Order: sequence, then C-alpha cells, then structure tokens
Amino acid sequence: MLSSSSLTRCITPVLSSSSSFSSRRNGLPSSSSSSRLVKKKNIRRTRVTIKSDLEPDNISVLVAGGSGVAMDVFRQMTAAGTWVTVLQRHEDNRKEIESVGGFLVKGDVFDPKSVKKALNLVEEYDAVVSTVGGTPADPKADSEGNIALIDACVAKGIKKFVLVTSIGTGDSKSAPPQNVYDALEPVLIEKEKAEEHLKKIAKEKGIDFVIVRPGGLKSEPRTNTAVLTENTNVCGAIHREDVAALTMMCVLKDKANGKTLSAVDKAQLFDQPEFEVFNVGDGPLSPTQEATENALK
Repeated sequence: MLSSSSLTRCITPVLSSSSSFSSRRNGLPSSSSSSRLVKKKNIRRTRVTIKSDLEPDNISVLVAGGSGVAMDVFRQMTAAGTWVTVLQRHEDNRKEIESVGGFLVKGDVFDPKSVKKALNLVEEYDAVVSTVGGTPADPKADSEGNIALIDACVAKGIKKFVLVTSIGTGDSKSAPPQNVYDALEPVLIEKEKAEEHLKKIAKEKGIDFVIVRPGGLKSEPRTNTAVLTENTNVCGAIHREDVAALTMMCVLKDKANGKTLSAVDKAQLFDQPEFEVFNVGDGPLSPTQEATENALK
C-alpha cells in the first residue's frame, strides 16, 4: 500500500443474526431479503430474487486485501453486524479479526486453493470486496490477482463484487498530475485490466459490481468529509477509514451498482474543480454519506 506522504505515492489505493450465518455455513437457505428460498411441504422449491439494498446485520461479505483499507472495511462492517471473512497473505491480523467474530483465511489470490477455501467457508456471500494491489515494481496482483479472484467469485455464484482501484485508472488517467501518473503507470495500467474484466464479466453473467477509485491514501482518523463522484477529473487525498466507509456504502446500496466512482476528500483536493457528488443513499447525504448513515442506525 502506498502512502500519500509524497505526490508519487498519493494515488495507489489499496484494499446480524448468528442464526443467519450458521444456516449459511450448514448449507441451509439464508434469510437475506435479497434472495429467499421458500419451501413448503409437497411444493417444489422456488428461489425468489428481489433487488434491494442489503441489510448489514443480515449478510456475509468476503474482503480480500492487506492491512490498510481492507482491514478498515472489515472493522466497519463487523461493527455494523456483518459476518466478514478476510483473505490475506499473512496472519498479523488474526487476533483482531477473530476477537470480533470474523474469520481469517491465510492465502493468496494467486492460489486457487486458498481462494476456494475462503469462498467455501460460508455457503453464500452477499458480496466480495477486493482491495488487492501490487507495486510499480510488481503490479501483477492489480490485474492477474484481481481477475483470478473475480473469476472464482463468478464461478461460485457471487452476485456482487466491489473492486477498489485508484484514481488515474482508465478514463481517470488525466486526473492526477502527469509526474504522478508516470510514476504509477505500471500499476494503473494493470488496474484498468481488472476493471475492464469486471465490467465485461458482470455484463455477461448478470452480476452487480461497483468500482471505487480512491485518491492519495492517508492513515489519519476518518474526516467524514470524503465523497464519491462519477467525475473522472477530480484528484486529491482521502483517509483510509473514509475510503472504507464509502466502500461499505457501495456494498450495501443498490444505487451504486454498475458505477465507477472516484473517492476524494472535498477538503483535500489537489485543485478545486466543480463536480457533482454521487450520493449512494437517498437524498443529499455526505459528509461521508452522513457518517455512513449514522453508523447504520
């Protein structure tokens, strides 16, 4: 994970009810409002799919990524009642993850066995979040790693995938200063490959997706002045906790589906372009989606 202590490091991003969870682990239908399995005596099972927002305390989510944004997503979603499994290459966070009821699968997105293990830990994930990324010296995780994870999720039947990439990727190439883009070009090119693959497979298979492109990452506490926008010209800094809060909203809210969104702190823009804020919820939310809808009530 690259910090924003210098411009050349400012753009690379990342990464209920107990009965509901236990039923998923034991192969029984979940009580998710988005997909309910109805069974009556002597009547054939029917799966009814209803498009709606997800309820954080009644879902399971897989988060793949390191100790930055991925862990902040884990913390915030767990605090909201979500059952979260984390796929990481190390066990540094095992104690924290397991202390609040989460699950850690040690593994790599390049290892099909560990990805399969994470995906099979519960019968059904409502969404997968990936903050997986590499470095300019070795950027293959940004493309090949994410693509492998996306394909495994589609094969498993995952219905929503949230990919966290970076401002400067794809059609936001002109947003960062040229010297910053030049320094990060290897990872940004690879991130674009993952974005395009996700959009293509989402269209082919009918899954929901959201792409979140944060600006330069900082590790200070959440500011609640971060926003999402469809504008591809904005660039600035943003704190990891705010990225996680906005990513969480994208997981939960149906309105975000199919969107590619830049994430910046309005108080930390590199310049002051006019842009329209994309509110994931209903009405004029933000700061940081009204502190993530008042911590989801």
